[in-house]
Amino acid sequence: MEWLINLGYLGLFLGSALAGSVFPLSSDVLLIGVLVAGGNPWICLIVATLGNWLGGMTSYGIGWLGKWEWMERWFKVKREKLEKQKTMVDKYGVWLALFSWAPFIGNLSVMALGFYKIRPKLTAVLVLIGCFVRFSVWILIYTHVIEIVPKPDFLIK
Repeated sequence: MEWLINLGYLGLFLGSALAGSVFPLSSDVLLIGVLVAGGNPWICLIVATLGNWLGGMTSYGIGWLGKWEWMERWFKVKREKLEKQKTMVDKYGVWLALFSWAPFIGNLSVMALGFYKIRPKLTAVLVLIGCFVRFSVWILIYTHVIEIVPKPDFLIK
């Protein structure tokens, strides 16, 4: 992940997009790394939010286009998991998109919303809001708590 941090805002965007999709990356750690390296909090907020939103919408699109066989083969999502998600989709509907940022269940929930073709425009807006709130909280934590911690050696230039 260090190489993504060294790419600055581009790395933050790419890493956040990958983390928002089906790849197991931590966009939170990446965000903090770019901030520690001297990134502007406002630019980081916009870049991370848009990247993570794009990744989330990629998951939605994969779900929308997906077939049971593809989900199992390419994304290792078992039919039972998607069927379990269906009960959540039936219960909470499009509002699950607000939690697209949540580890483990977030990407799967957004993929399930796409798979069951749940309100694409509203899903996109709610995923964007969820991502924005997530990174806003991390930036607040950084600016009020983490910023006082010394920088790691590899980030000092």
